[in-house]
Amino acid sequence: MTLNEGRPFLRSEARHLSDGRLRRDYRPLFHGVYVRRRSPVGDIELAEAALKVAEPGSYVSHHTAARLLGAVVPDDPDVHVTSRRHRVRGEGLAGHRAKAVQQVVPWRGIRMTSPVQTFLDLAHCLALVDLVVLGDSLVRRKRTSPEQLVSATRDHRGPFSRLARRAAALVRAGVDSPMETRLRLLIVLAGLPEPEVDHRVHDEAGTLLRRYDLAYLPFRLIIEYDGRQHAESDEQWLTDIARDEALDDDRIRRLVIVSRDVYSSPANTLARITRAMRQAGMPVPRLRDEWRRHFPSRPGDLAVPA
Repeated sequence: MTLNEGRPFLRSEARHLSDGRLRRDYRPLFHGVYVRRRSPVGDIELAEAALKVAEPGSYVSHHTAARLLGAVVPDDPDVHVTSRRHRVRGEGLAGHRAKAVQQVVPWRGIRMTSPVQTFLDLAHCLALVDLVVLGDSLVRRKRTSPEQLVSATRDHRGPFSRLARRAAALVRAGVDSPMETRLRLLIVLAGLPEPEVDHRVHDEAGTLLRRYDLAYLPFRLIIEYDGRQHAESDEQWLTDIARDEALDDDRIRRLVIVSRDVYSSPANTLARITRAMRQAGMPVPRLRDEWRRHFPSRPGDLAVPA
């Protein structure tokens, strides 16, 4: 037989290859599954290889399905495969048993769980914040919508169904990055009013002028995540200056948050946010403690004001 360049194959499909040539020109992906050494291997190739060692009718799921969809999910070293009877086993593989009803769709020639099913399955594996990050990213990639997730979780039963429903209710359209999701959830889980997401300002001709990550526009306050770690180009710098001047003209307060504010000092960040809210004339409720479960503080983080 002629092997398809770059595609995984079973050893049994290439009996014409000697063991020496197999070791020289090919490399194993899983036990008994090989690919040419010079061929790039990504999520699609790994999924295809994993399905070759699974029982017929199997499909990729969980973290693997999320990555294939372009969604954001915590790193996981294994390829996840769901099967009807026998879970796939082996190094680099994570096997799951199929549930009674699961939505399976074709994706670039690979059987995998649908976006909504992937969200439901990962409710068994992820905590609330990571699950909302997943949902926001699925919506951003236009794989589903907040309404579809809410509808799917409404009738969902079984373990972690309550978590799935709550996470779906927190998914929003227009979220630009996982850190924007985390920042919004830090605010919401502390019991503060939820900001408007992805507010856009256009001129009279409909041209987009500015976009605000998180906004309390009735109080002229916006909160934005800045993921830049170094100076940008001169063009970007000039754009930022013009943007800040426009905010000054509109008398809008811009509070900038960076990654360490969320990961290292969430208590201090909430103190900054509540202070800005009060200065803007917003009513600030007494903070809830739920945020502490999902955003642990590091030594030196300030106490949050009541």
